[in-house]
Parts: sequence; structure tokens; C-alpha cells
Amino acid sequence: MADPRGFLKVRQRETQPRRPVPVRIMDWKEVYEAQEKGTLKAQAGRCMDCGVPFCHQGCPLGNLIPEWNDLMWRDKGDEAIERLHATNNFPEFTGRLCPAPCEASCVLGINQPAVTIKQVEVSIIDEAWDNGWVTPLPPARLTGKTVAVVGSGPAGLAVAQQLTRVGHTVAVYERDDKIGGLLRYGIPDFKMEKEQVDRRVEQMKAEGTRFRTGVSVGADVTWEQLRRRYDAVVVCTGATVPRDLPMPGRDLDGVHFAMDYLVPANRAVAGETIENQINAHGKHVVILGGGDTGADCLGTAHRHGAASVTTLAIGKQPPAERASHQPWPTFPTLFEVASAHEEGGERTYLASTVEFVGENGKLTGVKVAETEFVDGKRLPKAGTERIIPADLVFLSLGFTGAEPAGITEQVHAEFDGRGNVARDGYYMTNTEGVFVAGDAGRGQSLIVWAIAEGRAAAAAVDKYLMGSTILPAPVAPTDRAIAVL
Repeated sequence: MADPRGFLKVRQRETQPRRPVPVRIMDWKEVYEAQEKGTLKAQAGRCMDCGVPFCHQGCPLGNLIPEWNDLMWRDKGDEAIERLHATNNFPEFTGRLCPAPCEASCVLGINQPAVTIKQVEVSIIDEAWDNGWVTPLPPARLTGKTVAVVGSGPAGLAVAQQLTRVGHTVAVYERDDKIGGLLRYGIPDFKMEKEQVDRRVEQMKAEGTRFRTGVSVGADVTWEQLRRRYDAVVVCTGATVPRDLPMPGRDLDGVHFAMDYLVPANRAVAGETIENQINAHGKHVVILGGGDTGADCLGTAHRHGAASVTTLAIGKQPPAERASHQPWPTFPTLFEVASAHEEGGERTYLASTVEFVGENGKLTGVKVAETEFVDGKRLPKAGTERIIPADLVFLSLGFTGAEPAGITEQVHAEFDGRGNVARDGYYMTNTEGVFVAGDAGRGQSLIVWAIAEGRAAAAAVDKYLMGSTILPAPVAPTDRAIAVL
């Protein structure tokens, strides 16, 4: 185990330092700096190697957290990355973007600050890349089976890498011009620079995965054509249908979905010339929704030089400490200050949007009121209305499910009542040979769930094709799928 007395000697939790706000809002580089090695080892040494490591339960991937904490503390980074990669294909993604439910389950967190698991994770993979320890793992032989993976987000990439490594010929179809899905165009560079995606894609190419960009499945090629051409098809298109807010003034010029702002902004950072790009420079911005996507809009608006940014949330401000109804080791809802919030802007809770107001077809403000709870419903409180000046409003209210994209018409795969592609306990839709993994079947969720589902779906596909599988299945989408694949 790591230092047997580490959690007694090092009681303070030290996370990665962030670059100074006045400096980082001038560019799009990642916010976090590398932690000094001695401090990192001391933090890894706080891991107690519990008899029952609840952090395993907290992580959908089942990461072997005490093992690689110990190896990092012993300065054995080459062995640590092997244990990390045993359960997680892309720790550079999760180490930067996952909210770390594993830390909420850390036993040390009962009476001390939890171990900085996420920080150790990303440090292990960054050191591995720097030292050339991450190499392609091509299959020893080919099976002759072919698989099409539609969508190149974290779920699709995980499916593809797992199936390629056991010898199947895998082609990943992506409608955008570059691979990565939301990792590429949804996540701003200040949270994860795209080098992280590029070098994983190069590794996967070297392993044998084939990539087809600029192909919109359902239009350029039909789902039925893919099903005839390949032995199996895996739908990993994500949950990309945004939740709208129909109310007076919704059609005013200046009211946009969050992704209509973030995607072109990411493309511009990548050096593309974007016509009619939404730019917040010198404008008053209001963001509806207090989640991660809203924070991404906030950080992007800061870097564009917005005159002001206000984030509105209809619910109550979460508590700073774990609430009694969310006891350890459950994942609690807490008030957090993301890097974008640290950079400025106003956050307002219990704010109900009543109307978008404007003149001559252009947005000029947002009418809001205090939220009151009536019979369990959140409603605007009469007499508390006020108008917040706004030139731009970004709707960051989550997503309602996967885009239809002709799936039902072309291969008869059904959708469930929540807008997700329906599947059984083994990730297969009602159409034989067509599988679904990640947000497309689960609904909007965490990146760690996307990768975990991708790995599990790959095991299900491999068993379907070969009759058995050696691939691990870390998670299941339903209670029925707990059988060993």
C-alpha cells in the first residue's frame, strides 16, 4: 500500500494549482498547472488502501485506485499507467473532465478531505505520455469480423479501441470533420486542449482502427447500409438534442442554445474561420443553467471579453457540505466553484425566467422572478419580476436524448420514453446486431459512464460475434445485465 501513515502525516488536501485569472483569460490554454512531484507523491500517499475500497464502487469503470496510488507514491509511474489503463482507456480525458464520484466514495473522506484521486490519475497519464510509455497495442491476429461504430465521443472511441485490440476490423463514422465528438467541439480548450484527443486518435490508428470523418449516418449513408456491410453496428451518437425553453421572446435574435455558441468557439480556437460566429465581446450575457455546459459558456464569454455574465439557476443553491439525505459514500450535490466561476460573473439561484424581451426583433433583456415552490412545483413568484439587461442568452438546460437520424425508419431500432435508443441488458437494440452505448442509450451523463459503457458494450459485441469474450465488462445499463459476459 501507499505510506501506511500517510493519511495521518499529510492531512491537508492539495489540488493542482490554477494559473492566475488575469493571465489565463487572455488565452485558451488549460487552466491547471502540473503539480510538484513531491507534493503529488505525498497526496497519493494519503490513500489508506482500505480493506473495502469504496472508491471502486464510486467509479463506474472500477478503477484500481489504491493500486496506482501506491505505485505513484513509490515513483513507479510505468507500472502505475499499466494498472490505470487496465480499466480506463482514456485517463487523460476523465482526469480532466470527470467530476470524480470516486472521491465522494473515498473512505478517508468520512472525517478528512478525500484523497485527490482525479489529480493523481491525470498526473499518471501525463507522465506516461511524456516518457513514451503509451504505445499502440495492435491485435496479434484478425478475426475477420467487422464493426461500424457511429460517433467518436468517449463511448465510441472506447468501443472501437476495445474491439480493435481483440482483432475485429473497426470503422468509426463521425459526421464532423475531425474525430472526438463533444471532446473535440463541445469541451473548451481551457478545460482540455485537443492534443489530448489527437494523440489518442493516432494511437488508435496505429492499432488498426479506421476513421471515417464527414459522414452523416442516416443521410450520407443509411443505417441499413451499415448493417448490411458490417457484422455489427454500435450507436454512440450521444444525447445531443438540447432542451429548449419555449416562452415569449424565444425567437428573438440573441437567444441561442449553448452548443451553438461553444462549437464555433472551439473551431475558431483551432484556427478555423467561422462566418457569423456568436461572439460575446463587449456584450451582456445571461446563461440559463448552472451545470458544466453553463460553466463552459461562462469561461468562453470571459475569454471573448464579455461586458458582464450572469448565470441563472431556477433551483436552490446547493449546500457547501454533504447533506444528510446524501450520506457517504453516495455522490452528493454540492456548491462548487469551477475555474470559470473563479474568473468572474454573477451566479443567481432561485431565478425563474419569465420572458425574453427585445426591440425590433433583437434581444435586450431577460425578465426573471424569484422562484417559489407551490405543490412541489417551481413557479415565478408574482411581484418579484425584474429585467436583466442582455445582448446574448445561452440556453444550457441539458439534453433530452439522441437525435433520431433515421435510426427507427432505417433499421427499426426503437426509442424509449426518455428519448434514448432502447436496448436490452446486453446493449443490443431490438434489431439484432445493432447495439447502443453511452449517452445515446443512457441519456445525458458523465464522461466516465460513457467510457465504462463503451467498454462493456464492446464485450457484448465481441460475445455476439465470437460466442465468448475476454474483454472486461465494468458496468451494465440495467439491473438485468449483471451476468458475466
